[in-house]
Amino acid sequence: MSAHLGRRLRKGATSGAVVAATVAALAASQAPEIAPPPADNAGGDRAIGAGDTASPSGDGSATGDSPYYTALPPLNTPNKPGAPTNLPVITGPAEAGIPASVFAAYQRAEQSIRSTNPGCNLPWQLLAGIGKVESGQARGGQVDANGTTFTPILGPALNGVGFANISDTDQGAYDGDKTHDRAVGPMQFIPSTWATWGQDANSDGKKDPNNIYDAAQAAGLYLCADDRNLALKADLDRAVLSYNRSREYLNTVLSWFEYYQRGTHQIPDGTGVLPVDRSDGLGQGNRPTPPLPLVPTSPAPQPSVPITPTPTDPSKPPVTPPPPKPTPPPKPPVTPPTKPPTVPPAVKVVRLAPVSTGELTATTESAFAHAPTVAALDSTGAPVIGSTIRFEITGATDAHFAGGATTVTVTVGSAGMAKSPTLRAGEKTGSFKVRATVVGNSTVAATEFGATVTARQADTLARVAGAPLSATTGTAFTQPVQVKATEKGALAPGVLVTVMIVASSTATEESADGPSFKDGVRTLLIKTGPDGTILLPQLFAGDKAGEYAIRFTALGGGDTVVKLTVTAPATPTPDPTPDPTPDPTPTGTGSPEASPSASTSPSGSPSA
Repeated sequence: MSAHLGRRLRKGATSGAVVAATVAALAASQAPEIAPPPADNAGGDRAIGAGDTASPSGDGSATGDSPYYTALPPLNTPNKPGAPTNLPVITGPAEAGIPASVFAAYQRAEQSIRSTNPGCNLPWQLLAGIGKVESGQARGGQVDANGTTFTPILGPALNGVGFANISDTDQGAYDGDKTHDRAVGPMQFIPSTWATWGQDANSDGKKDPNNIYDAAQAAGLYLCADDRNLALKADLDRAVLSYNRSREYLNTVLSWFEYYQRGTHQIPDGTGVLPVDRSDGLGQGNRPTPPLPLVPTSPAPQPSVPITPTPTDPSKPPVTPPPPKPTPPPKPPVTPPTKPPTVPPAVKVVRLAPVSTGELTATTESAFAHAPTVAALDSTGAPVIGSTIRFEITGATDAHFAGGATTVTVTVGSAGMAKSPTLRAGEKTGSFKVRATVVGNSTVAATEFGATVTARQADTLARVAGAPLSATTGTAFTQPVQVKATEKGALAPGVLVTVMIVASSTATEESADGPSFKDGVRTLLIKTGPDGTILLPQLFAGDKAGEYAIRFTALGGGDTVVKLTVTAPATPTPDPTPDPTPDPTPTGTGSPEASPSASTSPSGSPSA
């Protein structure tokens, strides 16, 4: 009946009646805790198997709705009735066997996530159900000692032909396909989903979707997203459907989930049942070849040989044959001890302790003398070697780690401490913080380090030797002006120096006229170079003659003044003007003679 129902479901018989019959049969087969799904949707959940022809709603999925294996579990329970449930199962049907490394990865993921997100109530049997449907438990446990599959497990190209159409998102880094994405690994993550949820659960420094420990941890976190409580049926359904948006997929996963909850046992890696019957019609190559029927054979007839009695010697006693050697009792089978699942180092950490490294201070554009350092400790105060610490720079600053990064992760070494890479200050001054947290364990309180960036200083400024500065109005100064900054006798690079043209050597305010830089600017802010010097740009004399000065001032007390002289152009001397030549005195010849004066007589007649 099991095989018959499995074939019907795989061929698309997804009606509610068929699934209800299947679940009823499971419930009758020594599984009283299973109840058929409600047919009237009164519980608020859609009945399993109802409406499989239409994809459920939801944006995206972990696998890109890739094909999956549709084989259903057998109806017989893995455990015998009455068997204690608190002991490990070492025998049972082949379908209940889970390869040892895969089994350990599922249990490790459950313990890790329950320690950081207990409200999710993630059962490892749900991961086992998904792993069975996605890859047949990593192709029957074909993994190495670190849990990495011997060859990558790849789904078909998601090119829109029978599947979703997802263009390449990882440049083929995970799936080897630079055109389309493929589901990767024993839990079948597409690269874009792995980029968000990928984990390094085995602390080997890599997030590898083909590693069962990394993939199981990522799958558990993905299922617990959006504050789901997997103890609730509605949240459980939503979690599985977020993995593959198919109601038949949901039915298949939950069938294996229930089956594994009734009992499992570990088997050696590489000996698991290979998956068959994939949802896209492939997978038949893993179906085992049925054995040839045994042909009964009759023993070949032997020719009759007459038995001649041996004459007995009455003088000799009869010879008694020795008794047969007793068969030694069979040795009882030796069951290898089951190794307890390894707890990830991050789960063991309960406290981060700052290690004294001195005050975190630096001047602009220089390295901090000390680096933030923490010790990761367990409940006994012992260091947890192998745990991973994240250092993150927070606050309004341009300080950074090597390479410009603001977030780095460091593994706790044999000394039990994690030290951040070299911290460098940028151009901004002020305070910020470096925050240390445990990767994979959000219950541990963060540790913060305060850091301060101050401006570089110079206590002395002096002009590099040069000629006095003078120019005439309307021209430019031709002599170079170079000033050197030092701090306690050492060259001071990167110091900001204020350059201001003032009216006299004692003035402290910018001059209103006289010399200037380009566009009439009289105040500049210039940073000293690697050799601690600055060289002024071109300086113009202006149109007003007089004595001026350039005042240089640096943070830290450095100060110096350089005099400027502006002269008026020289006035040219005019040529002397010659005296005018007097006119010659006129002679009598040709000049009229004066006539004698005449007087008028009273009578009006002239007199001689």
